[in-house]
Amino acid sequence: MSSEKKRKNYWPLVFGILLTAYTVFTLLDAFVLPSDTVTIEEADGSTVGVISESVYPSENGEEDTAAAADEPIITENSYISDDISITIETLTRNNTQVYVADIVLTDASYLKAGLAEGTFGRNVSDTTSSIAAENDAILAINGDYYGFRRRGFIMRNGYLYRDTQSNDTDSEDLVIYEDGSFEIITESEWNAQELANAGAVQIFSFGPGLIINGEISVDADSEVDQAKQSNPRTAIGEIEPLHYVMVVSDGRTEESEGLTLLELAELMEELGCETAYNLDGGGSSTMWFMGEVVNKPTSGGKIRERSVSDIVYIGE
Repeated sequence: MSSEKKRKNYWPLVFGILLTAYTVFTLLDAFVLPSDTVTIEEADGSTVGVISESVYPSENGEEDTAAAADEPIITENSYISDDISITIETLTRNNTQVYVADIVLTDASYLKAGLAEGTFGRNVSDTTSSIAAENDAILAINGDYYGFRRRGFIMRNGYLYRDTQSNDTDSEDLVIYEDGSFEIITESEWNAQELANAGAVQIFSFGPGLIINGEISVDADSEVDQAKQSNPRTAIGEIEPLHYVMVVSDGRTEESEGLTLLELAELMEELGCETAYNLDGGGSSTMWFMGEVVNKPTSGGKIRERSVSDIVYIGE
């Protein structure tokens, strides 16, 4: 065989190697390798940072100096202090176990968000339990798993980490303001700095909104991308100022089928929510209280926690 023919035979092999290497890198970049990460040990929380798509400021690490005057009263399903009241109830809805945490606060500063490893960035994740413990949480649920997406507004504890709009013009965000009030906005109608200027301290971009102005805003055909109709679910709602509910449902097990978005919205309406929002569900859905996982999260067909980017929690 001539040297020219040999060179021609090499090219398919070289091309195959390069294509395989590119595919492996793309998968690692999307799901494994941490990227665009910034960690700052402590921030004073006095200034909102606005960032570009590729540069992120860090999590607000300032400790809340407020503390209850008396020792809290703690039971298996409740926590009562001068400033925080939490009661957890287990319900059965649509052949599904549902865990409802009723929360009353004296100040909105007790409603917080935490990031995996204290770092904002793609492919940085940990279990809800671990993030909750690192933040001295009392009660925690998983957040919006922002790290799975490159776009969508993200603000945590007063810091704007991402100001790029979602590609979905109908994307709905949950905005929590410094007074603790909730608002569900359509992201395409706002820019992130406007929300920051209006006093936003948290922005979650998963959705959709479940209840807006006291009315159910989903129907039987509503669903998040790439999801089954009946799923484990996580939601948060506001009943009235400083009165909230965090809800997690089981699913994908013999004991619990899971809920549709409409079924979840109907439950939030039953609980009295004026505003309610769907957070990341499926294998992410986890509720944690005083060092223990309350529900039965599923991951890979087993009862176990899945790592997530972030949590919403109640802490002193």
